[in-house]
Amino acid sequence: MKKQMLSFLFISFFVVSSYAQLRENFYQTTCPNVESIVRSAVAKKFQETFITAPGTLRLFFHDCFVRGCDASVFLTNANAERDHHDDLSLAGDGFDTVIKAKAAVDNNPNCRNKVSCADILALATRDVVGLTGGPSYKVELGRRDGRISTRKSVQHKLPHAEFNLNQLNTMFASHGLSQTDMIALSGAHTLGFSHCNQFSKRIYLKAGIDPTLNRQYALQLRQMCPVNVDPRIAINMDPTTPQTFDNAYYKNLQQGKGLFTSDQVLFTDTRSRPTVNLFASNNNAFNQAFVTAITKLGRVGVLTGKQGEIRRDCSRIN
Repeated sequence: MKKQMLSFLFISFFVVSSYAQLRENFYQTTCPNVESIVRSAVAKKFQETFITAPGTLRLFFHDCFVRGCDASVFLTNANAERDHHDDLSLAGDGFDTVIKAKAAVDNNPNCRNKVSCADILALATRDVVGLTGGPSYKVELGRRDGRISTRKSVQHKLPHAEFNLNQLNTMFASHGLSQTDMIALSGAHTLGFSHCNQFSKRIYLKAGIDPTLNRQYALQLRQMCPVNVDPRIAINMDPTTPQTFDNAYYKNLQQGKGLFTSDQVLFTDTRSRPTVNLFASNNNAFNQAFVTAITKLGRVGVLTGKQGEIRRDCSRIN
């Protein structure tokens, strides 16, 4: 028992000591303009396509939840993380946003090969949130890039559309994130889209329609996703303001318009409903909780100091 306790304390100390090395001004002497360079590159990409925003935000979440925030999701090999079926729907524009921002950073002689892909992804995520009307926030920096990426490492690491509250809380808690953090991060579904095959079971039950789903909304979904339709057809996650980072997601849940079971359960389960109601009625409360949660997410499993590397090419180890 004592040996297990010491092991747990060592792991806890290791995790805390890793993210404790992150700091907002990490590149102050090596690449002082990194934030403005990344912001400019992200804004340019965003002007080309809106998918830049939800694509980048989702990419950050998927990267951090699998091996920690180490940009392992960018690596390409015969057995890469990004080739797992849970990652196949990640938007190419999310990857492209970071690749272009990395090129812009490395185009500055003072910054070349000094800023990690993991940090650029964290900065780009903050920038797309701001570009879509969400809160601005300080980003802790100093992450190093990982050198390992395997399809197997994705298994059971990402939440699925049919998860219940217990499953969501267990998965998020394994990364040091609370139920409130989980509900706030779920609010990122205010942007972007999903595919018909992710929720079709809810609108085509043998008994009819999932009773937790707003019937009129469900009938609209049936029109957009008829039986035997291409399962890759994209549907907005937020049917009201799909291109604005706001608290409409929570207002939709109150009306039974959560696209996934894992969305709607946040309102149907009485343990999480009060937080949904708070965020629905107070956009500022949601913004504050989101900033807290995404800052904590950005600390998950980070590599710092001499761990990992600063990749010259985000898709390959040096």
